[in-house]
Amino acid sequence: MSVVENQSLSGGCQCGAVRYRVTGKTDYPHLCHCRMCQKASGNFFLPLIGTEKKDFEWTRGEPTWFHSSKPVRRAFCNVCGTPLAFDTVGDTVISFTHGSLDDVGAVTPVEQSGVEGRVSFYDKLFSLPETVSNRDDLPGGTSDVSSTNCQHPDHDTTTWPEGHR
Repeated sequence: MSVVENQSLSGGCQCGAVRYRVTGKTDYPHLCHCRMCQKASGNFFLPLIGTEKKDFEWTRGEPTWFHSSKPVRRAFCNVCGTPLAFDTVGDTVISFTHGSLDDVGAVTPVEQSGVEGRVSFYDKLFSLPETVSNRDDLPGGTSDVSSTNCQHPDHDTTTWPEGHR
């Protein structure tokens, strides 16, 4: 398992209502393909990174929690719906969602778990045609998206929202 020592990471939801910080070690960055993680993320898999709860803090707002099973609860923003964390009740470790990090590239996954739930076409994803972001379906294209973007920036801010939401 991959352990990154004394790393300081920040992240949060898309709208900025809930933010967190990790100080200390991160462990077991992985992609979980189980059906519960697929449903919780609305995706083919859910990338998660573990850390000791003592090294994890919510720095803005509080998430809403959903018990996906008796021992497991999942945190999400109740404003924008961003999945944020996976917590086994009573454990000393919490896992946060890789994609909610401000710097997604700061940690590299080391394993795929729950592979019994992996979608049958997963191995074909990297052979699909690739395109850059394009919103030609909108009158202003990607400029319209950029100029009206309400997404929290990928860094901590003193106040938020800044006229958004």
